[in-house]
Amino acid sequence: MLSKTKKPYVIHIAEIIYSYVSIIKQKNLDIETKEAINKFMETEEFKKLSNGTLHEEWFKELKKNNYLDQETGKKIPEETIKLLNIQKDVTIKQLIKIPALYEVKNNTLIEASMRAHQFLWRMCESYELWCKETDQSEQLLLNITD
Repeated sequence: MLSKTKKPYVIHIAEIIYSYVSIIKQKNLDIETKEAINKFMETEEFKKLSNGTLHEEWFKELKKNNYLDQETGKKIPEETIKLLNIQKDVTIKQLIKIPALYEVKNNTLIEASMRAHQFLWRMCESYELWCKETDQSEQLLLNITD
């Protein structure tokens, strides 16, 4: 049974990341979650996330609906919109796109790749923790927090 707890807006992007990584892992049952995250980093969806397009598309949709929550009909607080913009900026900085990350021996590039991987891992972990706290564990497929 799903909880009636409303999902915080800051969890929205974490849920999207989690969904894509879960789909990759389901299609490749023999890989670890870390490898599924690496495969996600090679997708068009990751590119949209890392350059801010994913957030921008979401913001356009929110603006089109006059920043009204589709479930409650209430206006989304301005502070929440500011927080989402901060989330977008942090996401772009953490997921900086550098070509051929795994083939280059330069420590700076390897460090950037690890930072991106760790950021995606933490986003997935945050989503799992939120699901567990709100009794929605049946949605969990990666078992990062176990």
